[in-house]
Amino acid sequence: MAALAVAGVASAQSSVTLFGVVDASISGYSNSSRDLNNGVTRNANGLPVIDPFYVNQGSVKTSKRALASSGYNGSRLGFRGTEDLGGGLAASFWLEAPISNDDGATGVSSFKRRSTVSLSGGFGELRLGRDYTPTFWNDTVFDPFGTNGVGTNLINTANGYNTKSRFDPTAAGGFGGNTNYDRASNSIGYFLPPNLGGFYGQVMYAFNEQTKFKSNSAALTNAFYKDNTARAGRYVGGRFGYANGPLDVAVAYGSSTTGDQYQAGITSKVNTFNLGASYDFGPVKLFGEYSKAKNKVDYETQQFDILGRDNGTDLTGYLLGVTVPVGAGLIRASYSAVKYDRNQKFAFNQFAFNKADEKANKLALGYVHNLSKRTALYATIARVSNKNGAALSTSNLLFSNNTTFTPKTSTGYDFGIRHAF
Repeated sequence: MAALAVAGVASAQSSVTLFGVVDASISGYSNSSRDLNNGVTRNANGLPVIDPFYVNQGSVKTSKRALASSGYNGSRLGFRGTEDLGGGLAASFWLEAPISNDDGATGVSSFKRRSTVSLSGGFGELRLGRDYTPTFWNDTVFDPFGTNGVGTNLINTANGYNTKSRFDPTAAGGFGGNTNYDRASNSIGYFLPPNLGGFYGQVMYAFNEQTKFKSNSAALTNAFYKDNTARAGRYVGGRFGYANGPLDVAVAYGSSTTGDQYQAGITSKVNTFNLGASYDFGPVKLFGEYSKAKNKVDYETQQFDILGRDNGTDLTGYLLGVTVPVGAGLIRASYSAVKYDRNQKFAFNQFAFNKADEKANKLALGYVHNLSKRTALYATIARVSNKNGAALSTSNLLFSNNTTFTPKTSTGYDFGIRHAF
């Protein structure tokens, strides 16, 4: 009955469209960790302790095989439509839900991929709802793998939801606890009109929708104020670029408030800057991106910290990629790398605080064979190399949680089919 109702609406209003992607793959993931202690452990003060009888524990491997989803394009089901209001003015809506076609467990239960209503005309477009953030666009547009499957670049992996490591254990919420990395809810977005000679741009402000308290009453304790998160969840950002012929280049900046301690006067933010570009030479198309995110702590009253432990963490990454059309197919390849910087200017205990910065690099290679405009077969393989305690993976498969072992490599593959409608 629901399907017939949708069909009836579509036939009655030609501006309403049902669309989607069903993507399934046979995928495999493997993570390897090694014991790199070499008989040297550290005591409670961080000082090295040499154990001459230490027996190296070797290595440990975690692996998984799966019938996965979204290896080439994210599986989805959506509805979009436009009404012509006359005078060049139009009203539109877009509702897009993620689906897990491998097990059917996730369907149209939410529209968290995108849920917007907008008004557009000669002035541009004003869009309200849940939408992609400006800073995420460069990560996906200038990635040959489109931030999907095992080939997705490390900039996306490290900033997104698979960021657990000994320097950044907040795996849930992304780098620095940023919940607004790829999408922001409760947002107001403005897009420039498309007739600007190749120039394009957007700005976004997302409400955090937190309750703000302001009172001089002694009944409100310091603990109450300390736990207040009035500004947490807010996002503001923008993206501007130029696309003409084979060239596309864009720069973006965004700031997401991740924590707010009212009484202490401390606000935590993740500020992101990235620059991406692509150029299509015909036989090959080149991609590149530079990104820097900073997990920053702002103090209302600046404090002197001799240990320098609150300078924030920087996450710097870059990407180089290429696509090569071959008949009905497309070869895809990319190399990406990221590095964490703890910004430790001084440490009283050199052994306890001054640790080598985490870093990782990734090589991905894939091929897409288009059977038609809507159906394609694809294959992707990828390998991540971690150093100094980084724990980035080709999937959401975690490394061994035993502290004896240090994460080293992660490999993955996808062999699948994608159908769009």
